[in-house]
Amino acid sequence: MNPEINAKAEAWLSPTFDETTQKEVKKLIEQDSEELTESFYKNLEFGTGGMRGIMGVGTNRINKYTLGKNTQGLSNYLKEAFPGETPKVAIAYDCRNNSKELAQVVADVFSANDIKVYLFSDLRPTPELSFAVKHLDCQCGIVLTASHNPPEYNGYKVYWQDGGQLVPPQDSEIVSEIESLDYSAVNFDAKKEHITYIDKDVDEAFIEASLENGSFSELDKHRDDVTIVFTPLHGTSVTIIPDVLEGAGYKNVHIVEEQRKPDGNFPTVKSPNPEEPEALKMALDLAEEKGADIVIGTDPDCDRLGIAVRDNSGKLVLLNGNQTMVVMTDFLLENYFANNQAKGNEFVGSTIVSTPMMETLAKSYDVECKLGLTGFKWIAKMIVDYPKQQFIGGGEESFGFMVGDFVRDKDAVTATLLACEIVTKAKSEGSSFFKKLQDLYVKHGFFKEDLTSLVKKGISGAEEIKQTMIDLRENPLTTINGEKIVQIDDYASSKSLKVATGESTDIDIPKANVLIYHTEQGSRIAARPSGTEPKIKFYISVNDTAESLDDLNKVEEKLDAKIAGILKELGI
Repeated sequence: MNPEINAKAEAWLSPTFDETTQKEVKKLIEQDSEELTESFYKNLEFGTGGMRGIMGVGTNRINKYTLGKNTQGLSNYLKEAFPGETPKVAIAYDCRNNSKELAQVVADVFSANDIKVYLFSDLRPTPELSFAVKHLDCQCGIVLTASHNPPEYNGYKVYWQDGGQLVPPQDSEIVSEIESLDYSAVNFDAKKEHITYIDKDVDEAFIEASLENGSFSELDKHRDDVTIVFTPLHGTSVTIIPDVLEGAGYKNVHIVEEQRKPDGNFPTVKSPNPEEPEALKMALDLAEEKGADIVIGTDPDCDRLGIAVRDNSGKLVLLNGNQTMVVMTDFLLENYFANNQAKGNEFVGSTIVSTPMMETLAKSYDVECKLGLTGFKWIAKMIVDYPKQQFIGGGEESFGFMVGDFVRDKDAVTATLLACEIVTKAKSEGSSFFKKLQDLYVKHGFFKEDLTSLVKKGISGAEEIKQTMIDLRENPLTTINGEKIVQIDDYASSKSLKVATGESTDIDIPKANVLIYHTEQGSRIAARPSGTEPKIKFYISVNDTAESLDDLNKVEEKLDAKIAGILKELGI
């Protein structure tokens, strides 16, 4: 047994921790050295989507004490950041096992520190929490969620007063405050008078804002012609999305009954992730039965959405996040300019690992496309950093999109409505969502992306991921699949290297463990360890021109072959 890990575990046998926790830790010490090591070898860290982890005892697990320590540190920081004020915090939670109980623990610690708490009395979507922070004039927000991770996970996401997730410098300052604390410093003695439960008033305001930002009045008489199948995948979206669609005027909405009820065990799917085709199988089956125009599935905390639409032959096809994002962005920009709203200061947002087609699309409207690191907090930060510019919308490849700035996080509620509006308008014109995407490929170039993740669990897995990134930096590729590497962007060093000349320029984006190779033919290969899961991700983007709609199949075959060649050369 590692003496350091053993000492950390034995510290949890003190009276600071309740008897149940002490018994579980003692059992690990006596019977399961491997699980003991995994539970205590490090402290849970904040990643791109906050802090996520497996539930259980230990410093590397989600439990009453790790969340209590986080909340105590955050309480201390709030009092320092807002002197002379009584800070206010909004708290929401999703459908996961123990989320309600853990949310109450977090509320209790805040209240014990004389911080005003607004706590949703039942589960709510993450984007509604982002909205509530601004709506209730809070300094901070918390949501208990692990997004689409497996059932054994939970997590803790922190939002600041603008409604966006923590970004520098607050994130590192808060982490420093948390790390300086001992578990004995956590005050769990709730002051119930500081806790207010919130529900309908915030719901109604959020629904109204979603309708204002995501629906278009000229489509009112066409919505009866559209049939929608929706699945919440046992998550929180069922509390809001049906009401939003009804408020917009959609009557032909069919919910997958087997997946309607919130359930943290996600009994009908292997993974409650709308990025996974298998997760939408029940919805696709129902869509065939109902003759639906569109299928939409959302993840447990309702910030991501997966979409299936009918192709030119009438077959339902799943779209990826890049495809959905491009069509949505084009629709918003087209409407914005058609209504003479443009003032020349507009921008859209995306990320460095999302499709480069976003930049090409925005340029065609003479609109700036700002790029940030992976994670929607960076898109939200753009709105704060450029207050004189108008944010239209933005998205990332991982099935997230945000319409306008009333929410400062990816928002599957309003994005679901927007997707239905696009289908409605296209159908009224004799077109389709799919045809709109094809038209964009002919106009701007056919961009195709692939995301491959390698899962590497535990301590040894973390070392493998670390070594892979070292190798890619110290022994960089010179060619891949016959294409010459012409540029290497290293976001860890904030340097972009022109391979032919050796010229290096600064990258004006915060540092991150991301490496991107660019080829002479315009292909792009990015490597990034996940900030919240034990995996390393490879993002591939290739593109070519298509002269007409008739060329698209041949161009796609060519791009698929390119992607296969790149994956083979990477050994994936």
